[in-house]
Amino acid sequence: MADIDLHIKGGTVVDGTRVPRYRADVFIKDGKIAQVGGRAPGFAKKTIDAGGMIIAPGFVDLHTHYDAQIRWDPYCTISGWHGVTSVVLGNCGFGFVPVKPDFRERSMLTMTRTEAIPYESMKVGMKWDWETIPQYLDSLDRTAKGVNVIQYLPTSSIMTYVMGLEAAKTRPATEDERTEMRRIFAEGMEAGLGGFSVQRLGPNSTQADFDGSPMVTDTMCDEDILNLARVLREREEGFVEITQATGHIKDDLAFLERLAAEANRPILHNVIAPARRDPTVHQKSMAWLKRCREKGLPIFGQAFTLRTGFAFTLEHWNLYDASPAWRSVTTGTNAEKISKMKQPALREAIKREHDEANRKLEAIQAGVGGPIRHLIVTWAGDKPELEKYVGKALGQIAAEEKKHEIDVMLDLSVAGDLKVEFLGPNRGFNPEYYAEMINDSPYTIPGVSDGGAHTKFFTGGAYTTDFLGWLVRDEQRITLEEAHYRLSALPAHAAGFRDRGTLREGLAADVVVYDLDRLGVEPDWIGDVAHDFPGGEWRRVQHARGYRAIVVNGEMTWDDGRCTGATPGKLLRGGRG
Repeated sequence: MADIDLHIKGGTVVDGTRVPRYRADVFIKDGKIAQVGGRAPGFAKKTIDAGGMIIAPGFVDLHTHYDAQIRWDPYCTISGWHGVTSVVLGNCGFGFVPVKPDFRERSMLTMTRTEAIPYESMKVGMKWDWETIPQYLDSLDRTAKGVNVIQYLPTSSIMTYVMGLEAAKTRPATEDERTEMRRIFAEGMEAGLGGFSVQRLGPNSTQADFDGSPMVTDTMCDEDILNLARVLREREEGFVEITQATGHIKDDLAFLERLAAEANRPILHNVIAPARRDPTVHQKSMAWLKRCREKGLPIFGQAFTLRTGFAFTLEHWNLYDASPAWRSVTTGTNAEKISKMKQPALREAIKREHDEANRKLEAIQAGVGGPIRHLIVTWAGDKPELEKYVGKALGQIAAEEKKHEIDVMLDLSVAGDLKVEFLGPNRGFNPEYYAEMINDSPYTIPGVSDGGAHTKFFTGGAYTTDFLGWLVRDEQRITLEEAHYRLSALPAHAAGFRDRGTLREGLAADVVVYDLDRLGVEPDWIGDVAHDFPGGEWRRVQHARGYRAIVVNGEMTWDDGRCTGATPGKLLRGGRG
């Protein structure tokens, strides 16, 4: 008998295909699943005792922004701590390819604002050795990786590369420019791209550019998107990820349907999300998705299944950018922000938007910490005179001081040099709605982790652990078999991973081994502060509890609570590797 590399012994297999769980050993050799069940085919170099534990396929995180972080963090943490073995980069139309050398600085500034990735970390941690897509993919291939990677073409990048930033933001492409973009994209697909991505949120984008203007793709015309979709149709391969402000607006939904028909390839639609009390919010999206599928349109819904808190300061906050008034005062240097926050006219503009029936802004605030009146002051920014406010909600302070809650928030921020921290309290989540998004549609995928983005106030990369611990174990609303299908097999299929997502013989050995009873996120609401980014920068993190092992391409990257240092991850060109 030939030796095997890894023997996972005595566990319960949930293989990602929805078949009922069963007791079996898993044997791994040369990076592949050599055998599931039966007698050992050889002597094992290493054995993992999985008694009482679950053995399942590694998780596939479709929506990440680790484009910069993977250059200094091979495991793409925090996702890599939480059982994720494969990620997709280049989402929402943002990234670093193709990029001309003289635009590198501006591209990092863009990501500093729109995805809140620390500038100093990018400046120190990224070693630019590419311009074109093939050069970028070769560079990514050389980069040490603890997870597998598929790369999308960021549409903002290619439009800027071909047209220049000002033109890309102010007019449609010419026919010659569209021809060139098709050529570059086809070249990139040939080199191994998985498709393209785009964010289209309109002139008041939730995620604006460095200068406060919309991102290139936020206002791009339909034809410029369809121009790229036709490349996928002609090649009969690739996928599209789109973040679009639908709000069930007929024209926006109609465009998504047209995009799916034009590309004739899977569309990953962001995002289907529930409200706390109104079931029609997610049910309308799911009904639309069902109608699309009945028409033969290959659209998948990425469902927002996260339970995570937001703790933030106005020094780094960008998630009120859909409000022109808020965007104005939170754009610029710290000194410029403070100066603008003091101006009565700008304050009145924020209060006017706040007090009027602005449903878009209300919906955004509900999802990123809750209404401003409920935000709690958690840190006074080393200002002793502000300590009396710690632990109080802004609405409470406003009532005590007979001030508008916006004035309270801005006054505290100015007095604390933008260091005063506000916490969105845990006001509860409706497990019935969250489970319904999964159980009532064959085409929804949990997650939208945004891993690598908004690093100082968001920790969505823990969604896998929370999903299993909350909706499967604690609430018992989703079966374990269904959960692993949705966390691995379905996203692998939707985003073009060719040989991953299930535990079947001959497929890549991406595996998680965990104790369901112990599984958890630490801390369970707001992440700890970790000073582990290049350039002296910090971020928020949530650690994982309960994982015995994480295996990527047959090698253990996680061993009983710690990273091993192994970097067996691969760039999956065209989904293969």
